[in-house]
Formats: sequence, C-alpha cells, structure tokens
Amino acid sequence: MPKNQHKVRLGRAAPTIAVSDIQASCRFYQVLFGLEKTFENGSPVGFMILKRDDAEVHLTLARDHKAGAHNGMQLLVEGIADLYEACERQGVKIVKRIKDQEYGLRAFVLSDPDGNRIDVGERMT
Repeated sequence: MPKNQHKVRLGRAAPTIAVSDIQASCRFYQVLFGLEKTFENGSPVGFMILKRDDAEVHLTLARDHKAGAHNGMQLLVEGIADLYEACERQGVKIVKRIKDQEYGLRAFVLSDPDGNRIDVGERMT
C-alpha cells in the first residue's frame, strides 16, 4: 500500500453500464429495480444516472455494445426472493438461478436487455 493511501477515504462507487438503447435500458432498470432517473446528459441522451436508496447506476450509450460473459454489477438488496419472483414474472433472463452461497449471500444473476450480467445478492442471517 502506498505510504499516504491510508489517509484516503473512499466514498460511494457507482457502476457504469454500457447499453445500446439508453431509453429502453432506463425503463428496464426503473421497472425492475424502481430506480429513478436523476440526471441525463446529451442530445440525444448519451448518459444518465438512476438512483434508489443507496444504489446508483450510470448508463452510458454505446450503440455497438456487446456484453461480456462477466458480471458488470453486483447489487446487494433486501427482499431478494420478491425481486427474483418479479424477474420471473417479467420474463427477465436469469443467468444463474437463486441459490444460497457458501460466502453468506443468497444470490442470483440476471441479464439486462443488452446482456449485461447483474449479480444480485442478499446477506443471509
């Protein structure tokens, strides 16, 4: 660790998710997670910020975006069973089904409309 790094306090970090249709992705994140748009930039819009509770997601327009096979975001929640059921009802693609993990989370992985993988977890008590 660099000598002065211990003096640095880290704040909130927010993932930036590349999407090919920013308006469709905005609707997806609003409907599924209840996120609200708090900022947008560009004409046409090329960047926006969505928030709810302690979560913040940044969407950036990349028309030729191709999602990778890795998780682009991890989201800790309370009420994971309800969210999982909502995903199933809405036809959201589930990449990994809900499961209790040995590291203390109940988790599942979903895919947004662009194929970006979102790892959702809830701490097990």
